[in-house]
Amino acid sequence: MTDVQPDPRDPRPLIGEPLALDLLNTRWAGTPVNDLLAKPDGYAIWLSSAGLADRCRAAGSGLAALRETREVIAEAVQELCGQGQLGPEVVARLNGVLGHGRLRRELGPQGPTAHVEVDRPEWLASWLAADDFLDLLDRGAQRIKQCAHEACVLYFFDTSQNGRRRWCRMAVCGNRAKAARHYVKARG
Repeated sequence: MTDVQPDPRDPRPLIGEPLALDLLNTRWAGTPVNDLLAKPDGYAIWLSSAGLADRCRAAGSGLAALRETREVIAEAVQELCGQGQLGPEVVARLNGVLGHGRLRRELGPQGPTAHVEVDRPEWLASWLAADDFLDLLDRGAQRIKQCAHEACVLYFFDTSQNGRRRWCRMAVCGNRAKAARHYVKARG
């Protein structure tokens, strides 16, 4: 997602993770929890930031499908982070989302091509996010992580060489944790 410019209206603290995790990060810490997908205009902003605005319409039916997909991916990530594997229920739900589309490959004049086909247009963004989640599993399920800061609910894909990244953003969550440890040490 590095070649996509985020929408300047996007208020999220972490933008640009792989599509599946970027979808999860449409909810972030706050009281109440912030939810970019609470309204249709937030859906349009997310599509724009994800580079999908030219492929997907920001219609209510697509928003409902995307919210459903976000819940499925969130459940899957929680199971991975907690148990290290996916249970049969979440696998069935994820496959349900994936069942709305397929990747059709063919050979054209310029060589091999791949086209996503969905049964209904409102499922395109959801299918792409679910497909991206499968790609992340292939690349290393253990690298899908939740930020280690206790007040943060964001997720990231750890691309560090040693796989030891802990924070969604070191400049924010990492520094807060360091400052808290320093404060405790100084008082002790």
